[in-house]
Amino acid sequence: MKHFSHSVDLFKQMCALRVPVDKFTMSVAIKCCCQLYRTNDGFAVLGYCFRRCIVPDDFIYNALLDGLILENRVLEAEIFFKKLIKDKLCEPTAVTYNTMIKGLCKIGNNVIAIQLLRLMDERGCKPNVVTYNNIIDSLCKDQMIDDAFKLFKEMVFKQGISPNVITYNCLIDGLCKLGRWGVASKMLNEMLDVGISLDVHTYNILVDAFCKEGKIEEAENVVDIMLERDIVPDIVTYSSLINGYCLHGEMAKAKAIFESMAFRNIGPDVVTYNSLLNGYCKSLKIDEAMLLFQEMNEKGIRPDTVTYTTMLWGLFRVGNCGAARKLFDEMCAKGLKPNKCTYPVILEGLCNNNLIEDALSLFNLMGNSKLNSCIKVYTILIDGASKCGKLDMSRVLFQDLTNKGLHPSVQTYNVMISALCREGFFTDVKQLFLKMEDSDSPPNNVTYNVLLQGYIRNQYYDDIEMLFQEMYGRRYSLDASTLSLLLDQIAAGSLDTALLEFINKLVQKELVGAFST
Repeated sequence: MKHFSHSVDLFKQMCALRVPVDKFTMSVAIKCCCQLYRTNDGFAVLGYCFRRCIVPDDFIYNALLDGLILENRVLEAEIFFKKLIKDKLCEPTAVTYNTMIKGLCKIGNNVIAIQLLRLMDERGCKPNVVTYNNIIDSLCKDQMIDDAFKLFKEMVFKQGISPNVITYNCLIDGLCKLGRWGVASKMLNEMLDVGISLDVHTYNILVDAFCKEGKIEEAENVVDIMLERDIVPDIVTYSSLINGYCLHGEMAKAKAIFESMAFRNIGPDVVTYNSLLNGYCKSLKIDEAMLLFQEMNEKGIRPDTVTYTTMLWGLFRVGNCGAARKLFDEMCAKGLKPNKCTYPVILEGLCNNNLIEDALSLFNLMGNSKLNSCIKVYTILIDGASKCGKLDMSRVLFQDLTNKGLHPSVQTYNVMISALCREGFFTDVKQLFLKMEDSDSPPNNVTYNVLLQGYIRNQYYDDIEMLFQEMYGRRYSLDASTLSLLLDQIAAGSLDTALLEFINKLVQKELVGAFST
C-alpha cells in the first residue's frame, strides 16, 4: 500500500518490544527507509542485520542501491556497487545492474552505462528490456537518436529481446523532439504491427510534440483518437494542450481546456497553472494572471519558483515594478530559492524599466555566486546600461567579465557593439569586431546587421560595401530593419544606388515581396 512511514514505525515498535525479526522483516524495513529518501537509515538497519547475524541477500543490497540512486547519490551508489562485486557480498542480479545503469543514465553518463551493459553480459547476467530501455531513453533525451537506434537493433536482433511500449515511447519521443516526424510515424506503425497498443504516455508524447511545433489541430486530433479508443486523457495530456494554446496566444481555448478538467475530475497541478500563467503574461493580461495566481493559493496548490518567476516577468513587462518587488519578497519569505532564470528576469525587468542602478545593486548583492559569473546576466546589464545612456558603465561591466576570465558570448559582443555604435565610437567598434574574429564567438548574422544599422544611423558609410561583401561570402542576409534603413538612405540620396545590386543578393526571399509592395 506504500505506507512506508507506517511500516518503519511498526518495525521500530517490534525492535523496542524485542519481537523477533527475520531477513524478510529487515528487507521490508530497509526498502521502506530507502523509498522515504532515508537511505542512511536503511544502512543503519543493515548494520542491525549484521549484529543479529542475519546475512543480507541481493534484495536488501538492491534496495540500498536504489535508495542512493533515488537521492541522486550516484557516485556513492557506484562505490557501493563496486564493493558488492569486489568483496563478493552478493552476486549482482539483473535488478542490481539495471539499478546502477538507471543511476548512470540519470546523470547522463551514457558511456559508463553502456560499459556496464557489456560487463553484465560478460559476467553471464543476461540484460533484459528494462536494461536497454534505461539506456535508450537516456540517449534519446541527449538527442543521440542514432546511437539509441543502434542499441535498439542490438536488443532485438542480437539479444532476441522484444521491445515493449516503453521502448517505443522513448524512441518516438526522441524523434518528435528532433522534428523527425516521418521516422516517428514509421515507429508508430511498427508498434502496432508487432501488436503493442499505444498507451496514454504514447499519445501524450504526440500531443506535446504537436503543440510545441504549433500544430494544435493535429494535437486535438490525437486527443480525439484517444477518446475513440477509450484511452482517458490524463493531466499531462491537458497540460500539453493548455501549454500549446498558450504558446500561440490562444488564451480563450487554453482557459476552456483548463476549466473542462474539473468536469473530468482532473485537478490541475502547479505545472498546468504555470502554463496558463505564462500564456497570460505573454499576452500582457496581468490582471487575469494575478487572479489565477490567487486561485492557486485558495485551492491549496503551492506556487513554485517557476510560478513566481513567470509572474515577475509579466509584472515587469507591464512596468509594475512595485508589485514585482513585493512578489519577490513574498517568494523569498516562503523559502523558495530563485533559480537560474529568476535573477535574469528581475535584472532584465529592472533594466527595461530604466532602473539600472537597482539592477546593479541586486547584481552586487549576489556576491561570488554562479549568477555573478553568468555571461547571460552580464549581457543583460551591459545592454540595460547602454540603453539607459550609461555607456561607461557598459564598458566597465564588459571589462569586468573579461577580468573574471569569462568569455563573452556572441550575444554579449553584439550588445556591446550596438552600444558603441549608438554613441558613434567606431574605432572601438572595429577593435571589438576584430576581437570577435579571433575568439570562440565569431561574428554572426546579427553582428553584421547591428554594425550596418550603426553605420547607417551615424552616416558612417565608408565600410558598408566591405560589410556587404563579407556577408555575401558568409551567406548571411539582411534583416527587415536593416533593409528598411538602407532603402530609406538610398531614396534620400545618401547612399549610392549601385549598392542595390548587393542588397538584392543579401535579401531573404520572404522580404522581397513585403518591400516591393
